[in-house]
Amino acid sequence: MGYRAQIALLFLAPVAIVAAVWLLLTDAPMGRDYVIRLDLPEPGDPVELPAIAGPDDTSRPLVVIDPGHGGHDPGASGGGYEEKALVLDLARALRKKLVEGGGIRVALTREDDRFLVVEERFEMARALGADLFLSIHADSAGDREGVSGASIYTLSSTASSEAAARFAARENRADAINGVTLVGQDEAVNSILIDLAQRRTSEGSAQFASLIEREGAGTLDFREAPQRSAALRVLRAPDLPSVLYEAGFITNPDDAARLASPAGRERFAGSMARAIRIYFARQALVP
Repeated sequence: MGYRAQIALLFLAPVAIVAAVWLLLTDAPMGRDYVIRLDLPEPGDPVELPAIAGPDDTSRPLVVIDPGHGGHDPGASGGGYEEKALVLDLARALRKKLVEGGGIRVALTREDDRFLVVEERFEMARALGADLFLSIHADSAGDREGVSGASIYTLSSTASSEAAARFAARENRADAINGVTLVGQDEAVNSILIDLAQRRTSEGSAQFASLIEREGAGTLDFREAPQRSAALRVLRAPDLPSVLYEAGFITNPDDAARLASPAGRERFAGSMARAIRIYFARQALVP
């Protein structure tokens, strides 16, 4: 050991001994007691599928409603409100409206305050054989004032292409897209089938987004040019028409109060239920 190392050890050893004695005498918590622990499913564990409300007839269309966030993830917050609670109430109101109207099956990705990984959300919908996926969120404007209104998001074209490629790799060409099994097909045929499925999915998503804006006009408060697109992970199911609805800004007192009120939830549920019914009616006419 070098001369300098011996000098350093001479000064540091007493400090280390005193610290060790203090920890033993005071039962001070060690650093590992401050680690945040989350219970996550084991890799490969099947996702628990939610119950389906509505008619007991699998020929009826199925919409899966996804209340965003949950559990340790509250989402946006403001004015005493948390996004995860507001959007769950909106989802429940929409399910109630659809079930009362009959003819449509409905499932929620979460019924309570639980955390779901993003990919679990649309995989639940795919596993249930859903015909439509709607994810409900509320936005935050941060420090900006006066920002309000709802937005309607679909997946951007760039993310769609990327999602289709990942989807094919994950399924190892052994799943079915729109009822067509990819097993035994060559790469060129697989690429065409995936592209056609994604194109039809994108068209369905865009049609549904337009219906939400049309049916909500005069009832829901929208931002200017409410239809938007982004590479949102929760919308990346290439064979399932999907829309993310930002119901408003939780940081805006008027928006938050509207979303939290029974009257506001009723207006949302009525407009969204009409959009869903018209969407499915149009799809029934598609050969």
